[in-house]
Amino acid sequence: MSVQIDAPLEVVPESAPDDSVAAVSGAVETISSHLHPVASYDLADHPRPTGREEVWRFTPVKRLRGLLDAEGAAAGEIDLAVDAPDQVEVRTISGVEARGLGGPAPVDRIAALAVANAGDATLVDVPAEVELDTPITITLTGRGVEAQAFRSLVIRVGAFARATVVLEHDGSAVLSSSVTLLVGDGARVDLAGLQLWEDDAVHAGHVGIRVGRDAHVRTLTASLGGDLVRLVETAEYAGPGGEIEQLGLYFVDAGQHLEHRLFVDHNAPRTTSNVDYRGALQGAGAHSVWVGDVLIRKVAEGITTYESNRNLVLTDGCRADSVPNLEIETGEIAGAGHASTTGRFDDEQLFYLRSRGIDEVEARRLVVHGFFADIIRRIGVPSVEARLLAAVEAELAVTVGAPASSGAVSAADAADDVTAADDDAEAPIVAPEQVEGRDADDAGHHAFAADDDLAAIARQQQS
Repeated sequence: MSVQIDAPLEVVPESAPDDSVAAVSGAVETISSHLHPVASYDLADHPRPTGREEVWRFTPVKRLRGLLDAEGAAAGEIDLAVDAPDQVEVRTISGVEARGLGGPAPVDRIAALAVANAGDATLVDVPAEVELDTPITITLTGRGVEAQAFRSLVIRVGAFARATVVLEHDGSAVLSSSVTLLVGDGARVDLAGLQLWEDDAVHAGHVGIRVGRDAHVRTLTASLGGDLVRLVETAEYAGPGGEIEQLGLYFVDAGQHLEHRLFVDHNAPRTTSNVDYRGALQGAGAHSVWVGDVLIRKVAEGITTYESNRNLVLTDGCRADSVPNLEIETGEIAGAGHASTTGRFDDEQLFYLRSRGIDEVEARRLVVHGFFADIIRRIGVPSVEARLLAAVEAELAVTVGAPASSGAVSAADAADDVTAADDDAEAPIVAPEQVEGRDADDAGHHAFAADDDLAAIARQQQS
């Protein structure tokens, strides 16, 4: 783990008369920081990186297969399918119209190239005050890695609406993507992004989120496939009272590179953010990167933020880079903090299960299931939860071993038992001061109550 402490940020107000206090207080802040380059649609603002820049130093740029040099390139084949309830409008809009909707601009060269080369964008529009009973499923399927593919997607959810969106990626592709999520005032949105690529796929993209006043957004990013996946997720607020919860899980195999970079811009007062990402690594050359950056502007008084990243190393030869950052421009906040841990199996948990008659292979499986189960069960889409649990099971079979042939609970039952002590799928976000005295490994949104939860599994295994 590495923690970076930056020099104070430069805050430059727009020009205003010296005696105009109101104008100064309402001025737009210009933030100068190497942790989050200026967002822009202009490719000139995103020069080709060398790999030595702060935001690119963990990325093996030579493995991006031309995505950094794709200006004006012809698009490769990738299919987009949308399965949505009747109330949802799906249509193609021009790139100019997509920009006019007011979403966050691209934050790096690859996202800017995605918008430029995609041309048109797909708009998925949920009207105001509509409550959807079934999820919107958007599937991107790659048809080969011979050429780069580009996609621009805009998801707009109107004021006081409720929607769940599943964005799934599969097949083989070299994809550069831009996804914009616009959430109206008072709306509630769950967005699950699944990276289920074939082993030869390369995917780099940006998910830009704008949270409306008093709106609630929950995102889940699950990365399990692909040769290289690099995702940047940014969030900003359109008014006070907005909340965002960013969840993530990743399972990295030998030679695989999975990178997740998050940036939350608290640009409005009384806003809330919470980040909880968990990953497991196995095999020589497995490399995960998680970078979480939270910027608290001067105007963001009364905000609460917490970010946590936990990594479980299953074999030798793995590397997990975890970099949490807090940039604070005001002391008038309710709470802010972060935690990051990387380690192997907990010997006490394994001993607890072994002492109750569970063999070592099964014990290791159950510990990993418990590690991920708290994240997976919060998705709220049973079919997606089942697929992710099955995918984790398949990954575990590589190094930990296959499930016991008799007397073993199913993957779904194991996940339910591991988290039986915490049944609230929308547990409140916890401010840092409420977790004082707890170990850093337990700090954050949901503590991992290992003893009680694993005991439930042990009893079921013996029954």
